[in-house]
Amino acid sequence: MIIKAAKRTGAVQEYYFSRKLKEIAQMNAERASRGEELIINLGIGSPDGMPPMPAVDALCDSARQAGSHAYQSYVGLPELRQAFADWYRRWYGVELDPKTEIQPLVGSKEAVLLISMAFLDKGDKVLVPDPGYPTYSSASKLAEAEVVSYDLCEENGWWPDFDALEKMDLSGVKIMWTNYPNMPTGAAASEELYAKLVDFGRRHGILICNDNPYSFILNDRPLSILAQPGAKECCLELNSLSKAHNMAGWRIGMVAAEPEIISEILKVKSQMDSGMFKPLQVAAVEALSQGPEWFAELNAEYARRRVLAGEIFDLLGAEYDHDSSGMFLWGRVGQAGAEVSDKLLYEAGVFITPGFIFGKNGDNYIRISLCSKPEVLKRAAEKIKAVIRKD
Repeated sequence: MIIKAAKRTGAVQEYYFSRKLKEIAQMNAERASRGEELIINLGIGSPDGMPPMPAVDALCDSARQAGSHAYQSYVGLPELRQAFADWYRRWYGVELDPKTEIQPLVGSKEAVLLISMAFLDKGDKVLVPDPGYPTYSSASKLAEAEVVSYDLCEENGWWPDFDALEKMDLSGVKIMWTNYPNMPTGAAASEELYAKLVDFGRRHGILICNDNPYSFILNDRPLSILAQPGAKECCLELNSLSKAHNMAGWRIGMVAAEPEIISEILKVKSQMDSGMFKPLQVAAVEALSQGPEWFAELNAEYARRRVLAGEIFDLLGAEYDHDSSGMFLWGRVGQAGAEVSDKLLYEAGVFITPGFIFGKNGDNYIRISLCSKPEVLKRAAEKIKAVIRKD
């Protein structure tokens, strides 16, 4: 390479799933050349169902219009911002000003870096959950901030230990990342939890960044931290159509917060893209109008899959919450999760995510995605059972 990479890239690695998917692709190429069955991938949470058909129709109709293919506004269509506001009012009981308190995004993942770039200076501290979404840490490091982990433990229901947080040195902490229903553990939020987080953020002058894309999945009562009194003083919330509407590849998300926070995020975002493709925005308006029957059908399917994923865990002797939320099942095994994952990949041809990638508190855990059809989960169980019998 003719020049050196920026020092900030030395603090992060290529995303785990990016590396692992390349390995699996190579293994599949070799298996295909030998006429063997391909690897069953139970790793990434990429919904396999179809989006709402009215959204697909709206996308196609808009794409046929000549005026749809130009650059779009950085702040999104007014109709989309209004649709997000209506969605929050209808499902979460939260009032948002569509003009000033909502920013559409190219997926919510980009917002983790946008927020970090907008609010973190070199040396600032960030509270990151362990276990938690790895992007919280990597985005903080790219912004040259200091990552301060806080423990989530099974015995505490995978909620923050607020007594332990109060005893930590919180000087210099500007941001705290939270995520419920939790990925990877499946722990659900409650009004009590959100009230404690708002209180913690207000008293310590910390911006609580609540990542909320799983709130509709295997969860009868979607909650938003912004419904708590005083939340807008110290909180922002990310949300997405990826999980709840089977639209992961469409990259449609949003951030909700008080106007000053939205304005700062927009300063960064407007330097990085030129607005979302109009047909996607039009389609998102349709998707956001879906009623309870959409979520009932969606969750009935995920409930079936959760049972089948649990049967795999039963084969492995893993302990897990039979009623967890979100689109993953998280289980504790009697050895390092990485060892279990590797054994299943190389001997059974089934990939299950090792928990260590989410932090040290995930070392003895594994995670199954519910984004595979029931017949795939059943086939994975058969292959795993065959390996266990050999042992």
